[in-house]
Amino acid sequence: MPDVDLPFSRAEYATRLAKVRKGMEARGIETLVVSDPSNMAWLTGYDGWSFYVHQAVIVGPSGDPVFWGRAMDANGALRTCYMGTDDIIGYPDHFVMAEDRHAMQHLAGVLRERNWLENVGVEMENYYYSARAHQVLSEELGDLKDGTGTVNWERAVKSPAEVAYLRRAALIVENMHARILDIVEPGKRKNEVAAEIFKTGIWGGEDTDGPFGGDYPAIVPLMPSGEDASAAHLTWSDKPFVKGEGTFFEIAGVYRRYHCPQSRTIFLGKPPAEFLAAEDAVLEGIAAGIEAARPGNTAGEVASAFYRVLEKSGIYKDGRCGYPIGLSYPPDWGERTYSLRPTDRTVLVPGMSFHFMPGIWQQTWGLEITETLLIQDSGSAETLCNTPRKLFVKA
Repeated sequence: MPDVDLPFSRAEYATRLAKVRKGMEARGIETLVVSDPSNMAWLTGYDGWSFYVHQAVIVGPSGDPVFWGRAMDANGALRTCYMGTDDIIGYPDHFVMAEDRHAMQHLAGVLRERNWLENVGVEMENYYYSARAHQVLSEELGDLKDGTGTVNWERAVKSPAEVAYLRRAALIVENMHARILDIVEPGKRKNEVAAEIFKTGIWGGEDTDGPFGGDYPAIVPLMPSGEDASAAHLTWSDKPFVKGEGTFFEIAGVYRRYHCPQSRTIFLGKPPAEFLAAEDAVLEGIAAGIEAARPGNTAGEVASAFYRVLEKSGIYKDGRCGYPIGLSYPPDWGERTYSLRPTDRTVLVPGMSFHFMPGIWQQTWGLEITETLLIQDSGSAETLCNTPRKLFVKA
């Protein structure tokens, strides 16, 4: 086996592979083509910025997974994956951005060589698996099964090693929020603050084992102000911060691709009464949600506990208020399985981690105060970050 500095033990990778194969069996899948880079990394350790071209990890009926990707990225797999060279396959560059051929033709050939042609599954609902890719692979292999979520659901419960990475990510995001609070002021350009957010996040943190570096986030800092904060997903500009406006900062600390998101809102000047009333409701609702986030309860019960508090305060919010997090690549740090919404019946078990994200977006302003939670063996969930939970006000 190659001598690679893996983020997890080989035993942990073997356990993950066995769980995925069990999930495949339940779905009637014998060979699974995994194209989500987060799932690829979780299964093999692969870590590279190559998800803009077709690539996959193939989980066959037996043996180690197979990395399949662009030939130049196969070298990256040799440097980051635990598999041997026979299970790292690169396709020629003439398949890249070509109109007269497609990389899925090469992938089909790999499956034929290994005689992995029965009950092939693909991740149909996936950012990285295009309609054209599915068309070509279907033309080559016939009907394909939908393997969406097969790997994602196995990632829901974090191992002790994964939790340790999340804790480091939490320390990083605490540092990021502290730096934001220190430098935000009227007249400072938003891009300057964004630069400091990136610098602080990548610089990293320190724990009892010493200093450690941070990683790039799957989502860039979201930091709209004033009326722009009524929209959930705006980033930054080179305009200055203005007195009399609130800005929420939705960011994540990242360590070895493990994300700990957290949002806080800063108001420059005196907040209006409706802002303060929303803060009170959100803080009470978060406390109620954390109390409900216990093993044996459902994701829906956490959401319902939060929404009941909001409704008591005359605030009505549609949609979900959270999602699972862990290892991620752009464009999303969520794991895309369960959601914190009243109708979700997913039972919470120890080791689940999620971003409790009760954002409030009104017509002319927005408020975000959020926490990343870890389900404990008993009792209510642990809050991974220690950033003060409140609306920050700077005169």
